[in-house]
Amino acid sequence: MDLRGKNVIVTGATGGIGAALCAALVQSGAQVLAVGRNPARLAALAESQPQGRVVTVVADLSGAEGRARLVQAAREQPAAADVLVLGHAQSAFGLFGQHSAAELENVLHTNLVAPALLVHALLPVLTQHPQAAVVAIGSTFGSIGFPAFAGYSASKFGLRGLFEALAREYAESPVRFQYLSPRATRTAFNSARVDALNAELKTRSDTPEQVARQLVRAIERGDLRRQLGWPEKLFARLNGALPALVDRSLRAQLPIIRRHASSQAPATFEEPIHEPSSR
Repeated sequence: MDLRGKNVIVTGATGGIGAALCAALVQSGAQVLAVGRNPARLAALAESQPQGRVVTVVADLSGAEGRARLVQAAREQPAAADVLVLGHAQSAFGLFGQHSAAELENVLHTNLVAPALLVHALLPVLTQHPQAAVVAIGSTFGSIGFPAFAGYSASKFGLRGLFEALAREYAESPVRFQYLSPRATRTAFNSARVDALNAELKTRSDTPEQVARQLVRAIERGDLRRQLGWPEKLFARLNGALPALVDRSLRAQLPIIRRHASSQAPATFEEPIHEPSSR
C-alpha cells in the first residue's frame, strides 16, 4: 500500500512507539488521526508535525463512549480512514497470583476486548475504500507465553488469534488485517523492574524510531504477520514448532524472572502507552 495521501488512525498515539509511528507515517505522506487520552500530549504531538498533517481525538477507548467518539470523529473527516493502527495497550508485570482480579480484567479488556469492539465499529468506515488495512501492533509475548507476563501474554495471544481469523475471513475483501510484533522497545511503557529484568537477561531492544520505520515498511508491503527482531523471530518460531525447547530455556531463567517480578507489588500502567516495549 502506498501511504501517500492515505488517512491513518493511530491509537495510543502519544506513547513512545505511537508518537514515532505518527511521525514516520507523516513522513511517508499519510494524514494521521491521532488518538489518546492525554490532551496536552496530543497537542504537543500535532505541533511537532507539519501543520494539519496530524489531527487529534481525545478518547478513552476502553469504554463504549470513547470508541463512539472516535468513530464519529473518523466519519467527520474530509476523507474516510484507509488504515486503522491499534497501538494502545495496558502493561501488567508481576507474578500471576499477586495480581488482583481487577488488574487482570483490565489488561484483558484493554488489550483484547476493546480493540475487537473498535475494529467492529470502524469496519463500515474502512470498507468504503477499494484498499484498506487494520494493523495490530502486537508483541513477542503474543507468540511466547512469558513468566510474570501471564495476563499480558494472554491478551496478546488473543489479539493475534483475532487478527489471524479476520485475515482469513476477509481474505477476499478490500480490508487487510496485519499483526505486527516489535521486540523490546526503549519506551516509558516499561517499568524500572522490567528494564532491570531486560538488562539482566541481556534482552536486545530497539528505539521507537527504529520500530516505527519497520512498522511502516510492513504496512506498505502488506505483511499479514511479522515478528520484528532477531533472535526473537527465531524464538517465536521455535515456540510454535518445538515448545519444549523454549520451556527449558525459560525454566533456566525463572529464578531471575521471579526475583524481579516479586520485588514489590505488580507493576501496571493506567495510561495506554504502547506495549511492544516489553518484548
